[in-house]
Amino acid sequence: MLQKQFLDIDAIRVPVKRAKTLDSEKVEALATDILEHGQITPIRVRKDGEKFVLVEGYHRLEAMRALGEEAVAAYIVHARLH
Repeated sequence: MLQKQFLDIDAIRVPVKRAKTLDSEKVEALATDILEHGQITPIRVRKDGEKFVLVEGYHRLEAMRALGEEAVAAYIVHARLH
């Protein structure tokens, strides 16, 4: 079972391919929702040395960053081996 943790936003790297998919309107809508209800769904990251790589939740991460938050709720998952 995944355990929710709070991670430093600056410790999370967004893959280049993922960064190209950012929709600023979606980030703004999520930021408004987070202000009203809090962050309900944690993002998913995988460990990369001392830091983390984003797996899922790019818009949630950017909404938290836009709100000036320093930490984000996250689940740490293991990379799947092919």
